[in-house]
Amino acid sequence: MIEVSFLFILSITGGLFSLVTLSVQRKHLLRCLLRLEVITLTLFVFILRERFSQNFENFVVLIFIALAACEARLGLAILVSLIRTHGNDYVYSYGLQKC
Repeated sequence: MIEVSFLFILSITGGLFSLVTLSVQRKHLLRCLLRLEVITLTLFVFILRERFSQNFENFVVLIFIALAACEARLGLAILVSLIRTHGNDYVYSYGLQKC
């Protein structure tokens, strides 16, 4: 019988819920970035769970969390620059003709 851990169930349900809410609620760019961060954190939990079950190297987790932090910083920098130029963070107000 296959043993399913709590972290595996948590990462799968967290990833699915964040993907569903990302596809349904696309009004604000900040909300979209937060959903992407939740997806990144659930992937982090999944990698940690796999690391505990199999003997992965520790540096893989550190590289992943460093890349996730860089991705969050880049997303927030883009959000701040778009709010400064357009005045809001509504996704539907951004078009190719306005940029």
